[in-house]
Amino acid sequence: MDIVINILALIMAVIGVIMIYDARIITKKLFGFGDQNQAAWGLKILGFIIAIIGALIIYF
Repeated sequence: MDIVINILALIMAVIGVIMIYDARIITKKLFGFGDQNQAAWGLKILGFIIAIIGALIIYF
């Protein structure tokens, strides 16, 4: 069971990192409104939080 939780946390951390680096591309694909800078900033913050939570689950 511990291995499954660690694998899920690792996947969560990887998704967070992908959201940080590809935020601009993701916002262009998903959102069609004019203010894509704030949407990209929001995705980067969300990706950072998800990556931190995933890393903390792996650590503890």
